Amino acid sequence: MDAIVSLSRLGHDGLMEPDLDAARKRLAERKTDLESMSALSAEARAPVTLDQQSVGRLSRMDAMQQQAMAEAQERSRKRDLVRIEMAERRLADGDYGWCADCGEAIPEKRLAIDPMAEKCVRCAST
Repeated sequence: MDAIVSLSRLGHDGLMEPDLDAARKRLAERKTDLESMSALSAEARAPVTLDQQSVGRLSRMDAMQQQAMAEAQERSRKRDLVRIEMAERRLADGDYGWCADCGEAIPEKRLAIDPMAEKCVRCAST
């Protein structure tokens, strides 16, 4: 983040408003990354072959464990993709950067770390 704050990004109440263009870019990059990781891990999520002639019992158990971990990671990616979609909707509606619970501004540093954040730190921790 730049140390110099543009006056055009100060809201009427003196609080710095989020850089919406930067937020859009971060969300698009994160979405691309998640979709790429999902495509790369498709093989790891495929059903495990149970042919005892080709793979021993312990190897199958290991493969099944790896498959379960890959599926859990995919569920996490899908949750993040939904959060990205929700953040894009808030951007379109003009609600991006404002806490969904208390209505206060979400600090730009929080949005830089998690551009999908819909709550301020205080509300997210309760």
